[in-house]
Amino acid sequence: MSNKIDITHLAQQSDEAICHVIEPLIDIMLEGSTNRDHATHTRDFTDRLKVIVTEDNLAQQCEEYQAKIGVFTRREFIALFRRKQSVAATWRIFASKSTDEFVMEAVFVERDGNLRIDHCMIF
Repeated sequence: MSNKIDITHLAQQSDEAICHVIEPLIDIMLEGSTNRDHATHTRDFTDRLKVIVTEDNLAQQCEEYQAKIGVFTRREFIALFRRKQSVAATWRIFASKSTDEFVMEAVFVERDGNLRIDHCMIF
């Protein structure tokens, strides 16, 4: 696969190959969240998502969840969902101050030849 991402081609790859491409984006996003670093957290977001996750919005989200459950410590891949224009993924994710298991889901799209996160939620 070239440096440029073709989402249709990516969606035809194995789960392992897709995870190899999307996991680093999730690592960076979570690092930014843990460190409350907006630029890092949103680095791979689409423009649409960047409008939603402002610096103030991220600061508020991080303050609330980190006080309650801590920071995210590890995750386990669950499943991929292949679509014509995107790839979605789910993980089980764990936090430092909680014994609860959380669900993280994210949607990845191609924008200008680059893979971007267009939606992500942890619940």
